[in-house]
Amino acid sequence: MKRLESIDLLRGGVMVVMALDHVRDFFGTAGNPTDPATTTAALFFTRWVTHICAPTFFLLMGAGAFLAGRTKPSGELSRYLLLRGVWLIALEIVVVRCLGLQFNVDYRTTMVNVLWALGWSMIALAGLVHLPAVAVGIIGVVTIVGHNLFDGVRASTFGMFAPLWTALHGQGVIVSSPRFLVFAAYPLIPWVGVAAAGYALAGVFSWPAPRRVAALWRIGLGCAAAFVVLRALNVYGDPVPWAGQLSATRTALSFLNTTKYPPSLLFLLMTLGPALCVLAALDGRTPAALRPLLTFGRVPLFYYLGHLTVIHLLAVVVCYLHYGDAHWMFESPRLDQFPFTRPPGWGFSLPTVYLIWAGVVAAMYPLCARVARQPAPHQPQRVSEFTAASRSAGLPPPLAPG
Repeated sequence: MKRLESIDLLRGGVMVVMALDHVRDFFGTAGNPTDPATTTAALFFTRWVTHICAPTFFLLMGAGAFLAGRTKPSGELSRYLLLRGVWLIALEIVVVRCLGLQFNVDYRTTMVNVLWALGWSMIALAGLVHLPAVAVGIIGVVTIVGHNLFDGVRASTFGMFAPLWTALHGQGVIVSSPRFLVFAAYPLIPWVGVAAAGYALAGVFSWPAPRRVAALWRIGLGCAAAFVVLRALNVYGDPVPWAGQLSATRTALSFLNTTKYPPSLLFLLMTLGPALCVLAALDGRTPAALRPLLTFGRVPLFYYLGHLTVIHLLAVVVCYLHYGDAHWMFESPRLDQFPFTRPPGWGFSLPTVYLIWAGVVAAMYPLCARVARQPAPHQPQRVSEFTAASRSAGLPPPLAPG
């Protein structure tokens, strides 16, 4: 369906932006880029603009589940989501951790990130799809709005089940032993809520274009306005209130510095509002200058795995040329130096980071274009229709034919 080009465009755009954050991780200087007291405006917004990526991924994944499900009974859709959720979790632990981020298999330090949370969100949706879409949407919105009520609950409250609470609504170590450490970076509860909200939202894509566009604008602008009002009140929606700083610019940075881990209500309003406005603005039109984004948006998983590997390989080369050695790039990092142990004096200027980012995106384009042109494997007609719908909606490919 042509109108789904807006989804591919948005997804492709945020994936390009996502690469900027990962290049900064590997090539930028150490330090907290969003601390309003110490950062620069340029570094802050380099990190801040990438905040739109994860919420958009989860929202569009939920929408994709709904759109793909229109060609399949709920039971088959549930199985589809369950299998793909398990597959994404396995990819996170094996492929992303070993090949994308650390280039080793010692598993001394393992951080589970976005694919982990996307996988569990798919598994949760596998159960939720048996409910009416309106009910799924209510669950999603209530989760997003209400989860900050539990910000004061500490994992230690749950005793031996503390790691479970950390995985659900905290951020921290969930497995610790003398040999292995697993750190959950993406707490699951808020992200499942975003996916559920996206599942319900996807119903608007069956509406006539004028009504659909108007709805997307209303919801997007409403989210943005709610962010401004709630953040100004400073009473609920984020565990870290904003505060006056030494200058107006730094105060503005504090206002925008919402919590991503776990994503607060204000973080999600701040990011999903603009994402929905972009969907509305691009509905039914694809500017020629943005058409390359369609290629990235149609092969999201390949791009994600590929760009991490390209960035890390480039870091290995640069490290070897600079130091005559690159052993740091193959070591499991400390948690305060993720995703790799930095060599002494490692880190490049922000313009250099942007230049490397542009090179990585340019390098990924022909690879993604080739993958996007690959025909789907032969499958029975009913299955191939579902696969086509799921591909257009951005869901991962099947585990196996049939």
